[in-house]
Amino acid sequence: MKRSINFESFLARRYIRIKKGEGFRSIITFFAGGGIALGVATLLVVLSVMNGMQMDLKNKIVGATSPLTVIKFHNEPIHNWESILDTVKTSIPEIQEGSPYIYSKALIKHHQWTDGIVIKGVDESTDSLVSDIPKNVILGDFDLSGKRIVLGRYLADLLRAHIGDTIAISSPFQVTPTPFGFLPSLENLIVSGIFDMGMFEYNATLGLISLENARNLFGIDGVTGIDFTIEDVYRAPDLSIDVAALLGYPYRVTNWEERNRTLLRALQIEKKTMFVILILIIIVAAFNIISSLILIVLSKMKEIGILKAIGTTSSSIMKVFLIDGFLVGGVGTGVGVGIALILCRLLGKYQFINLPSDVYFLDKLPVQMEWQDFLVVALSAIVLSTLAALYPAKKASNLDPVEAIRNE
Repeated sequence: MKRSINFESFLARRYIRIKKGEGFRSIITFFAGGGIALGVATLLVVLSVMNGMQMDLKNKIVGATSPLTVIKFHNEPIHNWESILDTVKTSIPEIQEGSPYIYSKALIKHHQWTDGIVIKGVDESTDSLVSDIPKNVILGDFDLSGKRIVLGRYLADLLRAHIGDTIAISSPFQVTPTPFGFLPSLENLIVSGIFDMGMFEYNATLGLISLENARNLFGIDGVTGIDFTIEDVYRAPDLSIDVAALLGYPYRVTNWEERNRTLLRALQIEKKTMFVILILIIIVAAFNIISSLILIVLSKMKEIGILKAIGTTSSSIMKVFLIDGFLVGGVGTGVGVGIALILCRLLGKYQFINLPSDVYFLDKLPVQMEWQDFLVVALSAIVLSTLAALYPAKKASNLDPVEAIRNE
């Protein structure tokens, strides 16, 4: 058996070797392997970029909000938030820290520039435990003491607001009666910091103030909700069920996957769609393998006829051409994997491709290579290449030795 395999491998390597006078067939074989390499490299780079985008987006979503949040039905204020915080942390060890917040919409004005804004009132002493925003302040400081506010980068640009400028926050939901009618609540705040989370959604709409200022501005007694941080953010859906069962009605628990389900699902569908589309490149290259092996069969008819005449079995002849398909696919796949590794490392290290964050949610093209993707793509390419050799291998094995020698 071992001798038979060595014989078939020897013939396969001999047939596929580039020789003088067979330039056309050699070119087809080269393009077949090159097509496999190009398809594998393209597919792996795209999948790695999609993985990187998913991971980077998840990290920024969790960093800007929180993996797990407790609120009340109908967004009613929570008054006993301290006891809820202690109960959850004591009962569920996986939940590490928590921080209360007040969340509402308002109008923001600086000189003649006005825009809508999402205001989040936070506890400055605990917010850094559940959010990455304090770590991403690029100008000024994360200082919410007194009458101060921290703005997103694009929101500050839109308002032409600099560190130390005074801006006005108006709440249309909280009004003050005056002799001239009801006027919306108004607070003048000083810009103490500007943050950049790398996502347009947060940079263009979010402002952070202290809990005390938020209560005064919106007239809320209590807090809107409590943000929690956990050891493993991917356990958030399961832990949200545990916390909801612990607290019961009227509290409800949301997690970061639930709040961003549509976006995350769209990314998963996009990744699967790109895989299907790009695998067509490998299939096209597989057709080149068929063409190359058919030419080999036609050019080696006499040799195949002699081999069969001296007792070589049809299965051995078939194995020769299947090995040829495997070799072309294997070499092409190996080259493609190598190209993908180099490109992915360059993209990950230098990040020389910038993205408009208002379109793609991200400002850089992230890359994350996963061995499962490399394994699946490599095996798929080799299997497709080997399957592509079935037809010419079958034709070669069915050749009649007498007719093959005569026609030659």
